[in-house]
Amino acid sequence: MIKNISLFCLMLCIISCKNNSKDTEAKTKKFIISTWVGAGNNFEENNWKEKLSYYDSLGISEILVGAPPEILKKIIPLANQKQIKVHGWLWTLNRPNDTIAQKHPNWYAVNRNGKNSLEYRAYVDYYQWLSPFHPKAKEYIINNAKKLLKIEGLASVHLDYVRYPDVILGADLQPKYNLVQETEMPEYDYGYHSIARAGFKKIFGKDPIDFKHPELSTEWRQYRLNAITNLVNEIAEIAHAENKKITAAVFPFPEMSRQMVRQAWNDWNLDAAYPMLYQNFYRQNINWIGFAAKQGVSDVNFPVIAGLYSPALRKAKDLEKAIKLAKESGTKGISIYTADDLTEEQKQVLVALKNKK
Repeated sequence: MIKNISLFCLMLCIISCKNNSKDTEAKTKKFIISTWVGAGNNFEENNWKEKLSYYDSLGISEILVGAPPEILKKIIPLANQKQIKVHGWLWTLNRPNDTIAQKHPNWYAVNRNGKNSLEYRAYVDYYQWLSPFHPKAKEYIINNAKKLLKIEGLASVHLDYVRYPDVILGADLQPKYNLVQETEMPEYDYGYHSIARAGFKKIFGKDPIDFKHPELSTEWRQYRLNAITNLVNEIAEIAHAENKKITAAVFPFPEMSRQMVRQAWNDWNLDAAYPMLYQNFYRQNINWIGFAAKQGVSDVNFPVIAGLYSPALRKAKDLEKAIKLAKESGTKGISIYTADDLTEEQKQVLVALKNKK
């Protein structure tokens, strides 16, 4: 009798474990809906309760929040009540109006004309980029990430602007700046910090500033790619040692990212990537979202969340198609920029997606 009871209990335990395993697997396979959101420097609890209820009504389960650590710490407990994960959105190398960095002009990235990013701000005033080659600038960037890593309950440190300024803008953006970028123009070609040039010359015996066609030097491109990759992987190593996660907002797919912003995100030790598949920036149709997503998924061994630009997907059928393409391409979810300005039509698309789960 005792044997039978023991056997029965063992069987119940096995079944329970299997069911728990299936539940866990189902949660893992859940298609994520997320959004980027700026929180600023002020925290109002009631506003955030309303915002989180709104996100929850759309099926949004993760938010990428740009805010100082002290604000993130206040948002996380409220988000937990709605089972919404909070990621700390960090502007990594682009540091507009950073009062600490601005005390050190030699920390900034330098273009082929010899102008640093504090003196010459490519395209827009808020483009104020630090150089991944300067050890003090790099240390400062890593310390910014470390501050977020200390926050209890943060889903990840989400790196953004972890690249160089755009050497080539998207085709639809160029006319806004009266530009036709058929070549890599020197004022937008960054990575020529004196430390970078000296390091490259030590290896190859050549100063890249002397190259007539620097865009043809695969060594010079790779050298600059490596500087960004090393920075990201150093942050990732610190995070993973503390059992924390690192994610990143990146350009559409690795080969395109290399060409446009010197960003080889398929070489990064990420826990997830959020490629910004903003098809209108490149004068592409919605089908391009599926192509870019599939390419990104095939190039990496970590999850990919498809970033969608809501102003370019105003029609419900367009947003539905973009989500369908992202799913079919193997992405683990979508991230909307931004859920705060969705139309009623777009909201209904997300609600329908939520109800399908």
